[in-house]
Amino acid sequence: MTLVGKKAPLFSAPAVINGEEIVSDFSLEQFIGKNEVVFFFYPKDFTFVCPTEILAFQEKLAEFEKRGVKVIGASTDTEETHLAWLCTSKDNGGIEGVTYPLVADVAKTIAANFGVLAGDWDYTEEGQLTFAGAPIAFRGTFLIDKEGVVRHETVNDFPLGRNIDEMIRLVDALQYVEKHGEVCPANWEEGKEAMQATKEGVAEYLSNH
Repeated sequence: MTLVGKKAPLFSAPAVINGEEIVSDFSLEQFIGKNEVVFFFYPKDFTFVCPTEILAFQEKLAEFEKRGVKVIGASTDTEETHLAWLCTSKDNGGIEGVTYPLVADVAKTIAANFGVLAGDWDYTEEGQLTFAGAPIAFRGTFLIDKEGVVRHETVNDFPLGRNIDEMIRLVDALQYVEKHGEVCPANWEEGKEAMQATKEGVAEYLSNH
């Protein structure tokens, strides 16, 4: 079930902010009415593909910030594990230098509510609770608008890293649509021609391309 077009599930959970401070009640709600948010899940701290993505978001953080967009990461690890990883140098597989928030979804409810938990709970015939699958998050990425509505989502399997530049392109497209009322065709990028969402607009665009 996609969340696109629906309100993003709200939460309050522990997080590490500014790369060094643990807070107990980080909330997505604080950005509603103020900022678009790129909210992404990754499987686990101290792994392999994950630090490349987390550091890639950090490298592009200024691009998101100048567009007024907040970047937030999350996994099912604890806030203490997040902090330990943030205090580990890149040479040792760490993510030192990352400044945007990393949420600790220890209860796995946030990942479950966003539809990216890589498994589910079940009961045995004896009535014992079990978990089928992996109790960690897929690589889910959500673009949430200022009203708290999910406008884009992608979910990658564990081995498949994200394209951070594509998220910037989608932010640009969303902001262009909201500002100009036009729609963005295939492969649209900032500075390229958009089009009116009418038969005439499509015909004009296609005739020029």
